[in-house]
Amino acid sequence: MDKLLIRGGRPLHGQVTISGAKNAALPELCAALLTADPITLHNVPFLHDVQTMKKLIRNMGARAERLPDGTVALQAPADIQAVAPYELVKTMRASILALGPLLARVGHARVSLPGGCAIGSRPVDQHIRGLVAMGAQIEVEHGYIEARLPTGRSSLKGAHISTDMVTVTGTENLLMAAALADGETVLENAAQEPEVVDLAEMLIRMGARIEGHGTSRIHIQGVSALHGCTHAVVPDRIEAGTYLCAVAATGGDVVLQSACATHLDAVIDKLRDAGVTVEMVADGLRVASAGAPTLRAQSFRTTEYPGFPTDMQAQFMALNAVAQGSSTVIETIFENRFMHVPELDRLGAHIQVEGKTAVIDGLGEQRRLSGANVMATDLRASASLVIAGLVAQGDTLIHRIYHLDRGYDRMEAKLSALGADIQRIR
Repeated sequence: MDKLLIRGGRPLHGQVTISGAKNAALPELCAALLTADPITLHNVPFLHDVQTMKKLIRNMGARAERLPDGTVALQAPADIQAVAPYELVKTMRASILALGPLLARVGHARVSLPGGCAIGSRPVDQHIRGLVAMGAQIEVEHGYIEARLPTGRSSLKGAHISTDMVTVTGTENLLMAAALADGETVLENAAQEPEVVDLAEMLIRMGARIEGHGTSRIHIQGVSALHGCTHAVVPDRIEAGTYLCAVAATGGDVVLQSACATHLDAVIDKLRDAGVTVEMVADGLRVASAGAPTLRAQSFRTTEYPGFPTDMQAQFMALNAVAQGSSTVIETIFENRFMHVPELDRLGAHIQVEGKTAVIDGLGEQRRLSGANVMATDLRASASLVIAGLVAQGDTLIHRIYHLDRGYDRMEAKLSALGADIQRIR
């Protein structure tokens, strides 16, 4: 397995382009299953999860080809095989997003229960309940979700669906299914993330009739067929937030091209409170910091968008670990999302965890993290260890970075271009 070797202590300077969002690209790749027409997606990031999703789509008999400019061309024929096998699904939770489009388009689907990062329970029952409300017959057996339309029905039917919890992938799955349903579907308690909004905008380009995306109530008036479109994936707010935290901790001055400030309000507010300069520029965001000794630790609580994102919790905790003062972090989304804490402690951080709460005693200007061998446990934990390694004195070797490759587009190359001493060991 590849590793990352980081020699810390270097500030970051220059420009970095933020790639397309993983959490928008994956459902948008699945949206291509809703039509037989060609779909063209621009700004698709180079990620392991994207590669896996393309393999999954090709395995169904559809076209999913990356062009030389990074664009992905897709086309799903009428005789598509509506199966998502365990072998392709086991490493990526987003594979569940094939369920809604396949059921809506061809009337049946067999999708393996998904895998992904071991950060906690992420049940698919909300997806299933919503599709059942739309008329689907679903059984879960032998590790697979078996879904089909009732005998005599040619499409799903519109329904009023209120999920028990806010679920991004659940909202996306039901949104895609409802686009081809008979009648109106109302999604209550819908996720409001920018990636959900971007998917809705793509579906509208395909001929869907959707209103209210970006709010907790989405109205979808089903249509009989969707057509092809060209769409650019929204920039990745989590990648942008990760680089914001990296520059804040190491010190330096960096422009994040294509980053969208309005998608990161909660993170930017905390960074500014910590003493970091974050400002909008012509094509993105500029971040400037004097480095760890000048930072003020910030407490926060993760919650659904537009609150502080759980996907930024680990990265900001790395920043808090080197800041001045103590802070409290409360994780409300996933129960196992503090697995990076023992690894940060190996680098010299002082963090105590009790249940859903972590208390961080920042090192401030008197002490520094020191390099060590650490192990990545999930995607965002990997990013937190990279940030800590960039600040630490000496060498940090991060093992199991395949997690990082699932969600960050060539991170070591981008950081190297900003002046970091970081290299991949194969």
